[in-house]
Amino acid sequence: MYFLDYSIIALYFVISIMIALYYTKRASKGTEEFFLSGRNLPWYLAGLSMVATTFAADTPLAVTELVAKHGISGNWIWWNFVFGGMLTVFFFAKLWRRAGIMTEVEFAEIRYSGKPAKFLRGFRALYLGIFINVIIMGWVNKAMMNVLIGMFGIPEATVYFYVFGCMFLVAIYSAISGLWGVVVTDAFQFVLAMTGCIILAILVVNSPEVGGIDGMQEKLPDFVFNFFPIITDEVSAGGALALTFVSFFAYLGIQWWASWYPGAEPGGGGYVAQRMMSAKDEKHALLATLFFQIAHYALRPWPWILVAIASLILYPELSADKKGMGYIYAMNDFLPMGLKGLMVAAFFAAYMSTIATHLNWGTSYIINDFYKRFINKSESEKHYVKISRVATILLMLISIIVTTFITRISGAWEFLLECGAGLGLVLILRWFWWRINAWSEISATITPFILLPIVKYYGIIFPHSLFYLVGATTIVWLTVTFLTKPTDENVLISFYRKVYPGGLLWKKISDKLPDVKAETAFFPMFLNWILGVILVYSMLFGIGSIIFGEVKIGFVYIVIASFAVLFIYLNLVKLERNKLLNE
Repeated sequence: MYFLDYSIIALYFVISIMIALYYTKRASKGTEEFFLSGRNLPWYLAGLSMVATTFAADTPLAVTELVAKHGISGNWIWWNFVFGGMLTVFFFAKLWRRAGIMTEVEFAEIRYSGKPAKFLRGFRALYLGIFINVIIMGWVNKAMMNVLIGMFGIPEATVYFYVFGCMFLVAIYSAISGLWGVVVTDAFQFVLAMTGCIILAILVVNSPEVGGIDGMQEKLPDFVFNFFPIITDEVSAGGALALTFVSFFAYLGIQWWASWYPGAEPGGGGYVAQRMMSAKDEKHALLATLFFQIAHYALRPWPWILVAIASLILYPELSADKKGMGYIYAMNDFLPMGLKGLMVAAFFAAYMSTIATHLNWGTSYIINDFYKRFINKSESEKHYVKISRVATILLMLISIIVTTFITRISGAWEFLLECGAGLGLVLILRWFWWRINAWSEISATITPFILLPIVKYYGIIFPHSLFYLVGATTIVWLTVTFLTKPTDENVLISFYRKVYPGGLLWKKISDKLPDVKAETAFFPMFLNWILGVILVYSMLFGIGSIIFGEVKIGFVYIVIASFAVLFIYLNLVKLERNKLLNE
């Protein structure tokens, strides 16, 4: 690192702070501006912010580790979430925007009734806003520490001060600028982060040690370049991602719809729902989420994957638990003066965009759904903005404490997937089935926590644990649903008038509201969902095929993706035209 590198890093911090200061006055107008940007975000800013948030400091390292263990196909562990993501685009984005609420957990009191609804709202506000949120920020902090240790050789005892200092800066600009500052900073940070990743990939792949794409293919076994996992009857000990049919079904048949996971919640939710609710209108909410799915799964991974593959050639001596650090060593060894500073700034950008979103999102739950709802109901908007800023700093301090206890990042991922197993179906059906009540969601949230220690006691590991957790949780919440009273009919009527989701499972309520024109185009929505999945996977594999010299196959994939885009566009235009005619 030279003076120029440090100057670039310093310039990055100055620009981020200037953006935050610019939006300070706007954020002070009220909680709707502070947490939802006045519901006026254009689709491209909302979409970029979603992508930037899911690009944390740990993401390239995690992809590098997956590729090192199983080749490109190892990424199916997270590529399977495309199915759930596209479901959110075409079935839920417009519903979230239509609901007119400030946070996901506020949904509880417009959809359910009585004390169970109040309890669910308050419980989820603290559970998601504090407990889950600080675990996520903890592993992001841990990943940033790994980056700084690998780049600068900073002792582990000292690196905490650097990361926590950076986090304090993020907390300050999140607290003063609200979501507008977070979103605009996200856009800047994402462009910077991806520019750095693309430059790094080009330099590392074309280095003499690697020898370009041809050199990669000559020096590494074929399985590394397989896009698809191998389905086998035996558990693989290494090499290509070889899944038993049971494991394959757990990933592609269960995980994406049954497990809650931040950024990939079934039915939307979390900061993704926050961005959809912040969009200008339903159309912008849908387009933002569609852009997010395409960029997140199809466009962004390839620079990381290329560096990950090159690291297998460059650093073959790395132990299994250190493979992810190959990405950091490549940065350190192949970036010249100036570009090294740019790449370090890019990692800070990835880190800060994620932390900023989680601080703002978590604080929105704490203030809107706990403090304002249960503690202090009648203060001015300026008071709630002031308390939101204080809560942002306090949330940062709690996450710092939690960070010191996290030792294994992958363990945190598995924990979140397992402790949310079985909840996903409730989060989907609560929009489309009147009989779902607050007790359904409460029981589906609590049951996995009760069952998880039992499953672990019998030595059942992830992803096989999903079968037991999802199956048992589903039985529990269905039983609880039919043993408890339905939601008050007046609440259901009010919800249906506001959101009008339509469908046969709302017939009991919709029959009483003949004046409400509900959604009826479920087949076109389902078709768009299938086409969206085809679009993302075709783009993903098309780009990959072209990169690795399979131009004809890549061209076929791109043509398929183009047709998918065309049919989605025509379907959306037709749906919009029919909606206008009905109105």
